Amino acid sequence: MNTWKHTLLLLTGVGISNLGAWVYFIALNLIVLEMTQSPFTVSVLYILVPLAALCANVWSGSVIDRTDTRRLMMWLDALRAVVVFSLAFIDSLALIYLLVFLLNIASSVFESASLVYMTKLVPSGDRQRFNAMKNFVQSAGFILGPAIAGLLFMIGTPALAIQLNALALLVSVGILSLLPKLFTARDEVEVFNLRMILDDWKTVVRFASTMRYVTLVYGLFCVMTIFMSGLDSLEASFATQVLNFSESRYGFLVSVAGAGIIAGSIINATFSARLTLPFLISFGAILTPVGYLVFAFSESFVVAAVGFFLLTFALSFANTGFLSFYQNNVPTDLMGRFFGVINVAESVLIIGLTFGIGLLAEYVGIRSTYVALSLAFLLVGLVTVRVVLEHSKRRLYEAVVVEENVS
Repeated sequence: MNTWKHTLLLLTGVGISNLGAWVYFIALNLIVLEMTQSPFTVSVLYILVPLAALCANVWSGSVIDRTDTRRLMMWLDALRAVVVFSLAFIDSLALIYLLVFLLNIASSVFESASLVYMTKLVPSGDRQRFNAMKNFVQSAGFILGPAIAGLLFMIGTPALAIQLNALALLVSVGILSLLPKLFTARDEVEVFNLRMILDDWKTVVRFASTMRYVTLVYGLFCVMTIFMSGLDSLEASFATQVLNFSESRYGFLVSVAGAGIIAGSIINATFSARLTLPFLISFGAILTPVGYLVFAFSESFVVAAVGFFLLTFALSFANTGFLSFYQNNVPTDLMGRFFGVINVAESVLIIGLTFGIGLLAEYVGIRSTYVALSLAFLLVGLVTVRVVLEHSKRRLYEAVVVEENVS
């Protein structure tokens, strides 16, 4: 009972933080657009996200695996609250970009730290259900965030929405303070330096070479993420320019996507005892790209909505399955560094693929590019199913977490 009390507190903190992030980002988009009247300046805000993740993942794992993650999360939320609050009073575009970049770095570190803390807090047998509930909370923010932002814009200004988000982050700090401390320092921590980072990267490479199958499965999930990021970068252009949807209709389409991931998360949480990890991963790996393909070939709003619902519904299964597999097979004292190193490569590929897709869409056509990328995504899904269903590796999908100290 005490474990689930702490689990619910953690989910509440994550939910408030995620909800506030949506409100802040939408409000910031409007502020920058009003300042410059340029869509390009708004697009820079989106480019800063993978750039910040790239910079953070190089070193953050070395800090996370040697730090009290609960305390680190509290400090990061407090720092984000201060930075977000200050954004409401700044009229320099360059300074806004700088603060948003720092904010995204803090968010990236927070995400990695929270993953490690969740793995330690939630017993291995409950992780699958917890991850499904976490998906539900985050997808609820995906739907409620824009709605709350719109309501705040009606009664106030984007600046007010940003200030309230800072308050939400401080509430998250208070909730995190109620959670147990799970950090026990095994060795005296040396001064953080470049040599430590290089040694940590070598440790991750050694682990990856030893646990090749685990690395392969997680790598396939990263490839799926890369494809989804690339396809999502064309989503708005496809809907408005190819399908000729109005902005309001496109907004409703996004809400349908949110409903899909909520429905999938509810099913995952309800039937977690009956749904195996191989099924979750396989189902998500196949039907997510199928959803993109349905959207790619759609000619009407109904078919497009079916594609959106299907891809996010299936994605909730994939997210739950992959994350549970990752938590069960990567030691908690290496998890931050492993996540960081792998995601450095992921961030580089996301940036490169996004630019490449933009060029292809410009010269080849949006629909042709979207269809080709969706088919390539489906091929990755088929490979993933073949890897996941390998009978000799079935034991790796059982709820037994690795606890050895490998650092």
